[in-house]
Amino acid sequence: MPDITFDHVHLRSPDPEATARWFETMLGAEVIRSMQQGKPRIDLKLGGAKIFIAEVAPGDGVNAPPVTPYQGLDHFGLSVKDIDSLAAGLKAKGVEFTKAPHVQRPGIKVCFLRGPQGISIELLERDPKFV
Repeated sequence: MPDITFDHVHLRSPDPEATARWFETMLGAEVIRSMQQGKPRIDLKLGGAKIFIAEVAPGDGVNAPPVTPYQGLDHFGLSVKDIDSLAAGLKAKGVEFTKAPHVQRPGIKVCFLRGPQGISIELLERDPKFV
């Protein structure tokens, strides 16, 4: 069996600064700015994962974001504590929810929100109290 570990998620954005601010403001991501090959680079740390943000400039040949659901990578999930409180706070900040918090199956409560460029993000709380 190969030794495989998760490394990162890579996002493309026409405005990496705005995308980084959204993840920082809404989800508490740590923004890391650096230079790579003489160009500014923005990375995030969120929930122990690395998220890289690449700038998309006009004429780059990058397609517009698809509308979810679609084939391929559908969303990424973040494990949270107290999903109802977190969701209420995000709603107060103006975050768009595509699915409100609900018990998906016994032991798990989820909600989905729309991030920058239509990114679908699942928040989930695992707890036996959810029936």
